[in-house]
Amino acid sequence: MVRLDDEAARARVLEAADRLYYRLGIQAVGMDALRAESGVPLKRLYRLFPSKEAIVEQVLLGRRQLWNSLVDDAVSTGAPRQRLLAVYDALARWFDEDDFRGCVFINSFGELGTTAPRIAEIVRSHKAEFQARLARLVAEAGGPPSLAAQLAILAEGAQTTAAIAGNSDAATHARQAAEILIDITIGADAA
Repeated sequence: MVRLDDEAARARVLEAADRLYYRLGIQAVGMDALRAESGVPLKRLYRLFPSKEAIVEQVLLGRRQLWNSLVDDAVSTGAPRQRLLAVYDALARWFDEDDFRGCVFINSFGELGTTAPRIAEIVRSHKAEFQARLARLVAEAGGPPSLAAQLAILAEGAQTTAAIAGNSDAATHARQAAEILIDITIGADAA
C-alpha cells in the first residue's frame, strides 16, 4: 500500500467530507465514516484536522471556490443586464445536476449556524461576497444598490426552493422575477 503524503491525505479527507456532508448532512457523518470513505486512518485524520469543525470549514472554503467559478463563468460575457440574468441560468444548470442537494452554505448554517460561530462567519461572508458581486454588476448596469440585494434574495430563495422541490423550476421563476425587477429599476433597454 502506498502511503499518502499529508497534502494528498488532506485532499482525500476533504473530498470525502464534501461528498458525504453534501449528500447526508454534517451531523449525520461521523469521523469513522470519513475514515472509511477517505481511506485515511482515524489517528492521521485527527492529526491533519484537529476537529470536525475544521474539516467543515475547509469544505466550505472549497465550495466557495466552486461557487465563485460558477458565477465567474456565468457573468464573464455579455452586457451587464445579460450578465445579471446569466446568474439564474447558471443556477438552473446546477439545479438540474443529479447530485443537487441545495446550497451547502445554507445547509451548513441550518445545521450548525447557532453552535459553530466560525461556520456561521464563513457562511455570512460567502453570502455577502455574492451580494457584493451582484452589486458590482448592478452598478455596471446603472442600477441602485438595493437591486443587488433583491436579486441576491431571488437567487437564495431559488436555491432553497429547488432543493425542496427537486427540480429547476425555481431558477426559471427567479429569472423571470429578476427580469421584471431589472426592467422596472433600470429599464428594459439598459445595457
